[in-house]
Amino acid sequence: MAEKKMNLLADFPAVSTQEWLDKVTADLKGADFNKKLVWKTNEGFDVMPFYRAEDIQGLKTTEVVPGLFPYVRGTKADNKWFVRQDIEVMNVKEANAKALDVLNKGVDSLGFKLNRADVTPEGIATLLEGIAADCVELNFSTCTRTSAQLVTILSDYFKSKAYAPHTIQVSVNWDAMNSMLLRGKDYAKEEIVSLAKAAYEASLAFPFFRVIGVNATTLSNAGAFVAQELGYALAWANEYLSSLVVAGCETSLVAKRIKFNFGVGGNYFMEIAKFRAAKLLWAQIVDAYQGKCLRPDCPETVNGICKCAAKMRIHAQTSEFNKTIFDANVNMLRTQTEAMSATLGGVNSLTVLPYDSTYKKGDEFSERIARNQQLLLKEESHFDKVADPAAGSYYIETLTNNIAAQAWKLFLEIEDNGGFFAAVKAGTVQKAVKETATKRLKSVSSRREVLLGTNQFPNFNETAAAKVEKSASGEQNENATETLVSVRAAEEFEALRFATEAAAKRPKAFMLTIGSLAMRLARAQFSCNFFACAGYEVVDNLGFKTVEEGVAAAQAAGADIIVLCSSDDEYAELAPAAFKAIDGKQLFVVAGAPACTDDLKAIGIEHFINVKTNVLETLKAFNAKLV
Repeated sequence: MAEKKMNLLADFPAVSTQEWLDKVTADLKGADFNKKLVWKTNEGFDVMPFYRAEDIQGLKTTEVVPGLFPYVRGTKADNKWFVRQDIEVMNVKEANAKALDVLNKGVDSLGFKLNRADVTPEGIATLLEGIAADCVELNFSTCTRTSAQLVTILSDYFKSKAYAPHTIQVSVNWDAMNSMLLRGKDYAKEEIVSLAKAAYEASLAFPFFRVIGVNATTLSNAGAFVAQELGYALAWANEYLSSLVVAGCETSLVAKRIKFNFGVGGNYFMEIAKFRAAKLLWAQIVDAYQGKCLRPDCPETVNGICKCAAKMRIHAQTSEFNKTIFDANVNMLRTQTEAMSATLGGVNSLTVLPYDSTYKKGDEFSERIARNQQLLLKEESHFDKVADPAAGSYYIETLTNNIAAQAWKLFLEIEDNGGFFAAVKAGTVQKAVKETATKRLKSVSSRREVLLGTNQFPNFNETAAAKVEKSASGEQNENATETLVSVRAAEEFEALRFATEAAAKRPKAFMLTIGSLAMRLARAQFSCNFFACAGYEVVDNLGFKTVEEGVAAAQAAGADIIVLCSSDDEYAELAPAAFKAIDGKQLFVVAGAPACTDDLKAIGIEHFINVKTNVLETLKAFNAKLV
């Protein structure tokens, strides 16, 4: 066996970045490089089509070790995370039974949503009966003003069971500013500080109690961009941290009581980079306070400053924004890539929402699928075995740096204008996120952002209205503060299809295919997908010899819309002939954007569909006439 190791790279000459650019430019054959290949992100920076080692030279983040400050590569030396399932507690005994069941099915983190009436010593004892609290992560949410009481009850419960304090990992999702954003609650700053301090003080007997939540999932589900979600989340957490420090609480202990809850969307690499950037920026924020370490034996103390207080605790939940009612099985693909982003990004725990959660409560099957999606990543793909596997990637390191820069800019802007509480009271945060959501919805309506099965390649004959079980939330908004609402990108398309389902007659779109074989096939396929997005019946055809023959076939089939599918060169002759033959009996549509469009409009042809058409607005106009 040869002792000399092969170096394949040595056999190839080095290629400079300029040589790559020259080759790419030549292959573009005159097309604009920036327009064709540079991705202009919503976050405010450009993404190049390729990156090289020189692009990450000088980035200090590439020198960081997993588990060490500033934690961009993770707050721990491995990549283990908790598989979490949330349970809405309607009956404490039933919730306890479900918790014990799912713990035997792979879950090691539980989330309980409690009513105020159940926040009693008896209620908590019943809820946690038989659960080994030192073997799992436990998470609770309840009424904001009841949270401190819940922390006290939990502390007393764990003491009564003689658990060692350092073995208990618990969070209570107290977050008054989230209540302001979601339900318009009217809190004074002094009341928020008082409530937060009460929860903080009640938790001090247990070092791993996280009792202050930062629920950036609210921003994510309302349509926020990645850097926007992160920038606001940092300002949100810093508002709590600085307020409690001013109120006399110990900096390092407060920081260790904060837990971040992020959404994770479908932008795969951007989401990985978001979590890496989040850990880096939060570490820098906490370190700026120079909190003293209270453990003399702590290995992460530097000159008496507590570095471990700067470790961000992250829970992630798959996004609601991109989930659909139609073709709902695709949601499993979406949540799987989101789960991959979150775990590769180094979160501490993850909830994968059931694929059918958009229209009903998860059942045994959909909840099992959601759990198994994480278990597959652990047990078969071994995602938990390697800390920060994305490290060193030219692309992801660059994204991490760029997202961090954008989020930090937003964070400083919020701080310079009085902090996150002031921004929420003024409606600044709400306005910015709503503007972002509007932009994203516009991208979906024009298919620049694709939702498979909804605005592109729908299931032509699917109906879904009958399976929708969810009703509107019964929560009352106080409206003292402007609120944020969850937005789903598919909702307006779904409304079109529900209207079609409810109509007395399902509209029918007939493809009048004629002329150039390649063009008529391509445009017929495009048009069938276009009209199926509104739930219309579509009729494709192999081709007709004359437009008169095609019109006659369409009218015999009972068509409401006749779509002419041919080549641009042939439209000048075929479109007027078809328009005349139809004689206003059906809506006439030309598939494409031919050079003769103005001439065709001059004779009365109104409707044209092509890749630049706003699909949603066009279908709404057709629905207004046909449904």
